[in-house]
Amino acid sequence: MPAPRPAESHSHTALIRTNRGFYEMLWAEAKLIGPERFNTWPLLRELADAAPRRLEVAPGLRPRLPLHGTCFVDLSHAALRRLRAAGAHAVHGMIDALPCHEASFDLVCALDILEHVADDAGALTELARVAAPGASVLLSVPLHPAAWTAFDDFVGHCRRYEPERIVALLGRHGFTIEYSAVYGMQPKSPRLLDLGRWYLSHRRERAMWWYNRVLMPLGLHFQKPLHWRSGLVDTGGVDELLLRCRYHPDPAPTC
Repeated sequence: MPAPRPAESHSHTALIRTNRGFYEMLWAEAKLIGPERFNTWPLLRELADAAPRRLEVAPGLRPRLPLHGTCFVDLSHAALRRLRAAGAHAVHGMIDALPCHEASFDLVCALDILEHVADDAGALTELARVAAPGASVLLSVPLHPAAWTAFDDFVGHCRRYEPERIVALLGRHGFTIEYSAVYGMQPKSPRLLDLGRWYLSHRRERAMWWYNRVLMPLGLHFQKPLHWRSGLVDTGGVDELLLRCRYHPDPAPTC
């Protein structure tokens, strides 16, 4: 059987359906976990403190920026209800049509999202639209198309990135990578991933019991500390990267 390949050809509508189906189910039965529980917090806390205008796109129930003082935009109504119940400002929207004014944020966070959208260039155009000049923009992306697995399909990915491709794509939209860190919580065992997929598809209630009470707490406990490195780290064998970018819009042409 041939190895699964990235689904770049999937339509925008099909990807929305896949992502809404998977994540609406997940967030309807998952618990909200605050940003201070994640290994991203030591890296993002200082940035958040220095940015009075903050946006996080598609956080689900795993926000990485502070709940208070951040605008959250998500497609999942289940996630929005939980975020609002916790006192967060959360609105319905998508990364390619953000319900936000131009140049309105000093810090923009969009983790684990570019790989889910058909038009990643359009998504970056929209992030550039709402970012103020000089804003910090935090992104994470999975790497290496050759590392594609059935799990990527299951969670709604449509691509993994070659490192040079993401650098060039960000550059075309005014984003310069200042720092990067090796990132990601995906289990290494293909058998464990396959088992998780099967239970989520066929024994959802049981799967969510294990996810909320065992797997997620273990994942949080065994998180490795993240460390910023200047520019792009050595990406050999790296599954996912956290990128800290600076946004500088192209100067307006002069006559």
